[in-house]
Amino acid sequence: MRFFFGDGCVLDEQRRELRRGAELVPVEPQVFDVLALLVRSRGHVVTRDDMLQNVWGGRIVSDSTLGSRINAARRAIGDSGESQQLIRTVARRGFRFVGDVSEQGAANVPQGDAALVRQQVTFCRSADGVTLAVASAGDGPVLVRAGNWLTHVEHDWNSPLWSPLLRWLSQRYRLVRYDARGNGLSDRDVADISLNAFVRDLETATNSLSLSRFALFGASQGGSVAIAYTAAHPERVSRLILCGAYALGRNRRGLRMEKEKAEALMTLMRQGWGDERSAFMQAFSSIYLPRGTPEQIGWWTELQRTTTSAETAIRFRQACDDIDVSALLPQIRVPTLVLHSRGDTVSPFEEGRRIAAAIPGARFVELDSFNHVIVENEPAWPRFLEELERFLTPAT
Repeated sequence: MRFFFGDGCVLDEQRRELRRGAELVPVEPQVFDVLALLVRSRGHVVTRDDMLQNVWGGRIVSDSTLGSRINAARRAIGDSGESQQLIRTVARRGFRFVGDVSEQGAANVPQGDAALVRQQVTFCRSADGVTLAVASAGDGPVLVRAGNWLTHVEHDWNSPLWSPLLRWLSQRYRLVRYDARGNGLSDRDVADISLNAFVRDLETATNSLSLSRFALFGASQGGSVAIAYTAAHPERVSRLILCGAYALGRNRRGLRMEKEKAEALMTLMRQGWGDERSAFMQAFSSIYLPRGTPEQIGWWTELQRTTTSAETAIRFRQACDDIDVSALLPQIRVPTLVLHSRGDTVSPFEEGRRIAAAIPGARFVELDSFNHVIVENEPAWPRFLEELERFLTPAT
């Protein structure tokens, strides 16, 4: 169902998207659910208990948490607590959506939208007691994406950064993703954050779905995890894809400049994590998405706030900077595709070339991009998808 209201607002429940005019508005999953509940219940008071039941599954949350989600929903649709033109507070009772709303049902939705794949999220527990969120979508040959720094299986599914790739893959394969420990819907407060723990998380996620053999996709630090897993379990990995990956973290590259970059990033993270006005946010976006659109950068900022805390992010980053899987590269004996952006400053181009040169028979593809994350509005996007499809499609 799509709902139209306010000044050009469109709430699309199937795609879990909110738009204002032509702009896609980034909203957290809970904020989207709060807004959808209010719009569906328009004209009626939605109580605190209604929200706890429908949005939080009956779990108790604080009044401040509830209030922050209402405020975020108001901001997303151009409303405020002062004007209350669309979402009105009903004293001591709850909230009521008072704007005019029109609907468009599934029968009127274009076929391309109606055919969108839905994902299913389940949970499993690692050997050291960490609960992990696992998402699965689509049918066909299994493609597993290794967990990496900053993921949220729900948020990413609707993000303009990740959604185009995730939905493209899920229309062709059974796409399996998971939030590594400390991230997203998985346990945030964990004792062990290390490469070995990341590899165990991959093992736990795939075992929970009884996956015996699959193609494995590793991006950024997830590439290091995928390399370590493939070296340990060659019988389970049919094909290996590495994108923007590195075998050596910043502290292991033997370059003083790389260590200084790592230290500077840590300092900025401590001061400005999740604050879109901070110097860290500006630096973070310019490093990971130097050619990103304002909308994409906005979602990248939102991903920080949604995914993890500053403390856990710093621990995660420290573990990534100390990674060294270079000795494992010659052990990889499965067909391997290595894709790397020419201007990547997070994982330098030389790291991708180093990986491809060390893995026997690996195919190396240089992408015409400055972004660490390949996005659909850049020239490298068609080549990126073409190479993925060619590599993953069995020869006939």
